[in-house]
Amino acid sequence: MTKEISPCPTLRGDVVPPGDKSISHRAVVLNSIARGTARLSNFSPAVDCGSTVACMQALGVQIRQVSSEPPTIEVEGVGNDGLREADDVLDAGNSATTMRLLSGLLAAQPFFSVVSGDDSLRSRPMDRVIEPLRRMGANIWGRGRDSLAPLAIRGGRLHGTGHALPVASAQVKSAVLIAALFAEGETTVEEPSKSRDHTERMLQAMGASLRVEGCRVSIVPMRAPLNSVGCHIPGDMSSAAYWLVAGAIHPDASIRIKDTGVNPTRAGIVEVLLKMGAKLRIENRYGAGHEPLSDLLIESSQLTGVEIGGELIPRLIDEIPVIAVAACIATGVTVIKDAGELRVKESDRISSLVGELARFGARIEERPDGMIIHGGAKLRGTRCSSHHDHRLAMALAVAALVAEGETQIEGADVVGVSYPSFWADLKAVTAN
Repeated sequence: MTKEISPCPTLRGDVVPPGDKSISHRAVVLNSIARGTARLSNFSPAVDCGSTVACMQALGVQIRQVSSEPPTIEVEGVGNDGLREADDVLDAGNSATTMRLLSGLLAAQPFFSVVSGDDSLRSRPMDRVIEPLRRMGANIWGRGRDSLAPLAIRGGRLHGTGHALPVASAQVKSAVLIAALFAEGETTVEEPSKSRDHTERMLQAMGASLRVEGCRVSIVPMRAPLNSVGCHIPGDMSSAAYWLVAGAIHPDASIRIKDTGVNPTRAGIVEVLLKMGAKLRIENRYGAGHEPLSDLLIESSQLTGVEIGGELIPRLIDEIPVIAVAACIATGVTVIKDAGELRVKESDRISSLVGELARFGARIEERPDGMIIHGGAKLRGTRCSSHHDHRLAMALAVAALVAEGETQIEGADVVGVSYPSFWADLKAVTAN
């Protein structure tokens, strides 16, 4: 699908982002091995989360939709020994989170599994999760000298051990913690900087024996099944990010993003926009279970360039494409570094982003681990491509809102991977 976007005179209205994708994945997987039934309201409608649901159903878990507004599902936990061998290959679709979380879970199960996905997922690195699981005693293999999917996993007995991850990764950390629930002895995971901590929060709420000390997490195996924990899933900060940037760079904008998760390990984009000078307010703070929420109000702003790197990167890695759009409009220079992880996402997000923003007339330089953006550009409408990457498609849409003339985005339907209602929400805030 090709989407045509023209600049609009104003951006106004309220947006309710879809349920957090990261939390939705984890809520399904962890409640599947818990005791009892969990109701998950505002569950993410993303295709990726649908892949996780389908895989858990194939492993014998009863999951049913009980409401569509807001999307709500119920998960009947099977306890710590109730999963069964799937009849076929488990299809993770485009979801690396699904594949990596399942790898940790299946490594401890007494049966054989194969996990695969689409062309994009089969090209993404899986050795980063294979290696720590093997150190725990897992039998797991993949293509490309055990670096690529499909993954073949023969579950068995695992033992606790220490892991020092070379790169902060919530997916790898979570895979190890899930495997550690079934391992003998204590397992520790230490990261160079803190990544999103949804798994730790959820495990603690479910009764796991888990200890967090800075960037180090320790966990001992379950002696009894986890307790099911139902929750209202917060709005996705990564989805809210597009409206935060759109409101900040548009000359006449006021947008309220409601019921958004503001977990500190996910709110890096809020810190960056405030540092750039955005007129952004956090209002109506409250909690939903073990995760904090709030409303975010963004208005037209005069932004200035900043340097982004180091420990901040894991807390905004998915938002960097749209942050780069903000940097194109800001005055001064923005430097994004330490973000080499972007090269192994759904696309090479560094190369793809630099190339597509250059089509708009942005002054942007590619670097091995990021980019240098010279702000103050006058963007021009153009024909561009999503590169089959949902986050790139939505970032380009935000750029199109402030470009002169019409923009056509090829492959625009890919937004369904994380934010199926994005185009409808865009139409609403531009119509107002």
